[in-house]
This record gives sequence, C-alpha cells and structure tokens, in this order.
Amino acid sequence: MKRRAVIRGIGSYLPSRIVTNAELAARVETTDEWIMQRTGIAQRHVAAEGETTSMLATRAAEAALAHAGIDASEIDLIVLATATPDYTFPATATQVQNNLGITHGVAFDIAAVCSGFVFALSTAEKFLLSGSHKRALVIGAETFSRILDWNDRTTCVLFGDGAGAVVLEAQDGKGTVADRGVLSTHLRSDGRHRAKLFVDGGPSTTGTAGHLRMEGREVFKHAVGMITDVITDAFAATGVDADTLDWFVPHQANRRIITASADKLNIAPEKVVITVSEHGNTSAASIPLALDVAVKDGRIKPGHLVMLEALGGGFTWGSALVRW
Repeated sequence: MKRRAVIRGIGSYLPSRIVTNAELAARVETTDEWIMQRTGIAQRHVAAEGETTSMLATRAAEAALAHAGIDASEIDLIVLATATPDYTFPATATQVQNNLGITHGVAFDIAAVCSGFVFALSTAEKFLLSGSHKRALVIGAETFSRILDWNDRTTCVLFGDGAGAVVLEAQDGKGTVADRGVLSTHLRSDGRHRAKLFVDGGPSTTGTAGHLRMEGREVFKHAVGMITDVITDAFAATGVDADTLDWFVPHQANRRIITASADKLNIAPEKVVITVSEHGNTSAASIPLALDVAVKDGRIKPGHLVMLEALGGGFTWGSALVRW
C-alpha cells in the first residue's frame, strides 16, 4: 500500500466585473485584434473595490468543500498560493481559515507567482503523505489588477483576478500509476531570471506594493523549454507519455505558449484545456480555474490522467501529474 493525496473536490470564484479588450482599447493604445493575436485573451475578471484576495479564496474554498461534500471543520491544512496577499502579514491563508471558521490545524501562504498552485499542491501532498495531516485545502488566488500599471499596454492586457481551490485527502493506494491522486511533482527555480518578470516594489526595497514589469519576449523564449523540461521529468518518473495522458491543463498565460508547449510534447490539441480567452492570466489561480471548468463541463472524469504545469516570475516552474 502507498499513501496518496487524492483530490476530493474542486471549486472556483471569479469577480463579477468583466473587462473586455474593447474597454482596454479605449484606455491604452491597443486593439482587440492585437491582444487576441498575441495572447488569445478576449476578456478578464477584475475584483471590485474592497474585494480582497482572501475573499476570492474563501469563495473558491467554499465551492470546493461543497463539491467534495466535506465540512470545513474536517480541514486541518490550508496552503494558499498568491503573489497578491491581503497584507504583508499575516498570511492570507489564515484569513481564509478564519472566514471558514476553522480554529485548528495550520494555514500558510506560498509565493511562487504563476507556479504557485503547483508548488502549493506539491507542498500539501508532502504533509498528507507524512501522516501529519489528513485533509487540505490547496488554493490559488490573485488580485493582480492591484499591481498592474494600467498605462502599460504590454502588461495590463494580460492579467485578471480570480481564485480556485481543491480539497486534498490522504488515501491508501497500491503504489502504481493507476492510483487516484497526485502521482508525481517536479519543481524548479532559477533566481537569475528575476528581471524578466517581477514587481518593482516591496516592503524591504521601496516600501510600496509596486507594479508588475515583464520582458515578454524573454519570458516566451524561456517558457516553452522550461515547461517541457519538468513534464519530461514527470513522464520519466511515472512511465506515462503524451499518448497516455487524458488531459493537459497548463498555466493560462498565453495561448501561443500553451500551443507551442503542447506541440513540443506531442500532446494532441484536443487534450489541452484552454481558458485564457475568458480569464486572462490569473497567475496562481489559473490552473485550478481551468481545472474547475473542465471538471464541471464533464471533460475531466474520475480516473482520467491529468498533467498540470506552470511557469512564473523568479523564474519558478513545475509540473504535477494527477489521476483524477
């Protein structure tokens, strides 16, 4: 027997306000055609004034708990991935914990930007496999609209706000790739690439929140190679290949990156879940948001083999192979 971290439920939340490409074109020098051609994004959701990351995360967590049929009191671990926390401290995860009425266990944040959900999933899995905890909420939540320079047409068109969550539970498996749950995770970081994608502020530097800055061509150039690297590692570790996969759920950053990565890995286009058109890049929230769409519309079914991957500022990048 081998302990596995199994996904019991999933949920998401998107702010009600939708910002279309046409609205952005009225504010900065861009067009719907330019944005769609280069990114595949048609719209993004933006949090209302006073609507915080913890609020979005709580709504997603509640939806995941309902989908799993689990009460919040049964959760003893919350790992929340975000680059846009409510406060410098305490951790946004503790605010979610409080909102859910949980007064036991542990809650903490992970900062790995767009790779955050994969990093959080891997971290929670280790806690569950150790036997120290039984059920976890793994959340990716962002309010990136708060750190965008809305006069920078190269970045303000890319990002949106949202949250997604899964309920993870320790269960016994047989130790084969037929088991349900997280089968492998592979994580990487390389701080030499900071200047390519970062926020130009922080408590220890400027004392301000700062704005997102990105060298788009450099990010694209590195993304495909780094993404395929950790997926190839997952294939080697598990004996799975592109033909064996049922679904590929990548970080929703840019349609061209997604397509190029799938092509390089020989993953058939019909296996790729793409939601970037409706959500934009929601950083740590993008994978669970895309997962929730594909689960709720019936594409991802119990027993399906799903590959997750992401790359974020730092750089950080990682993959997770999951049997649904």
